[in-house]
Amino acid sequence: MKYRIESYMAYMDRLLENNDSGLSYEELSAQHEKQLAYFMHERLVHLLVTLTFAILAFGTFFMICLTFSFGLLLLFAAFLVLLIPYIMHYYLLENSVQYMYKQYDALQEKIHPGTFLLKEKDKNKIHT
Repeated sequence: MKYRIESYMAYMDRLLENNDSGLSYEELSAQHEKQLAYFMHERLVHLLVTLTFAILAFGTFFMICLTFSFGLLLLFAAFLVLLIPYIMHYYLLENSVQYMYKQYDALQEKIHPGTFLLKEKDKNKIHT
């Protein structure tokens, strides 16, 4: 999945600089929306899996605190061994999707120059 995400982001960056694909920016935007939806779904699934493993790991830890057993300690270690890569993968997915939002904004700017993106001074008005 990491290779797929990084390859797709590099592909889209290249097309944003020089669109030599033969597709219009509208077609690229539609393609990007589909890919973005796919990665957002993947991100949601991994969030749920990561949260499940985190809850199970903490639950096991609290069980160890109440009644220590070697089996629970092994189970806790197994959850941690799985939880760390899940967190790393979710981190990749989250940051990649955020980057793809910026790519989508850049595509919209190419399709509708000056109308889609908020100017820096206007961004502050949203938060106040």
